[in-house]
Amino acid sequence: MAIPIQRVTFDRTLLLVMPAALFMMLLFIYPFLYGLLLSLNPPEGDWLDNYQKFFTTDNLWPTIWTTLRLAVPVTLINVGLALPIAFKMRVHTRYQRWITTILVVPVSLGTVLIAEGMLTYFGPKGWLVQTIQFLHLYEGSIRLTHNFWGVLISLVISGFPFCFLLILSYITGIDPALARAAATLGAGRADQFRQIYLPLLAPGLAICFCLAFVQSFSVFPSAVLLGAPAGPTRVISIAAYEAAFEQYDYSLASAIAMIMGFVQLLIVAAVLGLRNLFYRGPAMGGKG
Repeated sequence: MAIPIQRVTFDRTLLLVMPAALFMMLLFIYPFLYGLLLSLNPPEGDWLDNYQKFFTTDNLWPTIWTTLRLAVPVTLINVGLALPIAFKMRVHTRYQRWITTILVVPVSLGTVLIAEGMLTYFGPKGWLVQTIQFLHLYEGSIRLTHNFWGVLISLVISGFPFCFLLILSYITGIDPALARAAATLGAGRADQFRQIYLPLLAPGLAICFCLAFVQSFSVFPSAVLLGAPAGPTRVISIAAYEAAFEQYDYSLASAIAMIMGFVQLLIVAAVLGLRNLFYRGPAMGGKG
């Protein structure tokens, strides 16, 4: 009795996924493994000497806290500012497109142009400082650049449009019928936001917080152009740059990059863990 031979057919979806998976492997996994192995092979000493050197050197390990002091407040400010503005603009109006375009202009400028603009307007001889002193609103010296506040303001300007667009996409996807149903039961606007929109937005806010935090934690140009790289804004990316291109110790630079990624992973894992405490069901539907 002959045994029928079955032909193996490949799903078209598999043919699309395989190149994408290969691309992700080449783009992310290979550099990660290469950097990890490089960090474990210092020119001299044991395989953990780079990590030991980082946590025992006075000008290296404090860069973690310096970067966190910048990244966490900037992320909270951007998400906190973007949420009410996006909530207000969830309803389509004739001016919505123009307002959205104005709010996202900093995305097209880039970090360097933002820094140049801040030096022009917020610098010691900038228009803002001169205006404040001319109006006698503040008589002392005003320093909004080349310090901690200059970097923080720059990160807020460059990171706000990203948070705003992401939250706006989430909030416009929530079915408005839910709020209308709550209104028929006597819920005011504040109650609708607190009881309906905020729980449904919590997963999206967590994703937005994680992405904005990773973007702020990897700050480098703003810390150099608008901060004090040898002082209060010596972030961890500057330490990695100095190890690689000033000391030519690529193994130590890779170890610093691994520590940088591990800190980001801890914060992201904690935020995503808290996200599971909120509603995780469907929140989108037709808006007819």
